[in-house]
Amino acid sequence: MNVAGGDNGAVATSYPLSFGPLDDSAQDAVRALAAAAATHDGVAPLSEQPLLRLGTDADWLTHVLAHDADGATVGYAQVDRGGDDASAELVVHPEHRRRGAGSLLLGTVERDARLPMFSGAPGQRGKPLRVWAHGDLPDAREFSAARGYEVVRELLVLARPLGQDDAERDLPGLPGLTLRNVRPGVDDEAWVRLNARAFADHPEQGRLTVDDLHDRQREPWFDAEGFFLVEPADQDGGEPLGYLWTKVEPAQAEGARDGEIYAVGVSPDAQGRGLGRALTAVGLRHLARVGCDRAVLYVDGDNAAALATYAGAGFERAAADVQYARPATS
Repeated sequence: MNVAGGDNGAVATSYPLSFGPLDDSAQDAVRALAAAAATHDGVAPLSEQPLLRLGTDADWLTHVLAHDADGATVGYAQVDRGGDDASAELVVHPEHRRRGAGSLLLGTVERDARLPMFSGAPGQRGKPLRVWAHGDLPDAREFSAARGYEVVRELLVLARPLGQDDAERDLPGLPGLTLRNVRPGVDDEAWVRLNARAFADHPEQGRLTVDDLHDRQREPWFDAEGFFLVEPADQDGGEPLGYLWTKVEPAQAEGARDGEIYAVGVSPDAQGRGLGRALTAVGLRHLARVGCDRAVLYVDGDNAAALATYAGAGFERAAADVQYARPATS
């Protein structure tokens, strides 16, 4: 919900709306809009998944574009109704904030969550709406509070510096287990099954499909050398027990390279064996060895076990994203 204060006290301006699917030109316009907002706000307004889904045409997904008088894209919202709740992200160009575009997009998103515009399926109707705001900016809090929204979820960004000691660290032993790199095209379905088991209660991560995995494999940051599987040493065609995935965006400034512990997943069958700590150590060593200066990761603020693991590995809070919803009414 990166609309920087929205429209409080502003004179409303008309912003014609259009709806997806988005062609290549419209997708490029949304990316340019997101880049302008990121430069202005100091934080990306849309997370990775909505950007990957700009070209997706599905009955559980809605794209909304707001245009100025010349037809330029000045606002965008995406509604994902594939989970138990409808989840939305929206952004308004900095030059068009406080003119009614944010309120118009939010109202459209709210109607779409109640009664989808392009799907008559009963399972797509009447879902509770949650809206992401990246960076937890004060103006986004003001905009949300003015419309009766409250913070219902916090996604923390944790970080820690990396150095030569991390690159040279010995990894903890994994008795009876082996660690190897993921083989794209060979391990895809096994990884999706493992991820679904590891994140069965997670509203986003546990829903990833083989297609979602392939989308990420096509991204310029993907590197199979930073994607690891853990499996029983005597395994012959069985299921993996855990994974560690790292992400390093290309073209970062020398001396300020961030590497992300992108995801750590452990099967319920293998929990309690210290795999989370061991895989985090694997990630830190890998990121240090490829020249990263800082490790970052995202974790839910109420995930006490993960927070304890990462605190033990030296991570500290660096930022936060929040998700808003209106209080449930009886």
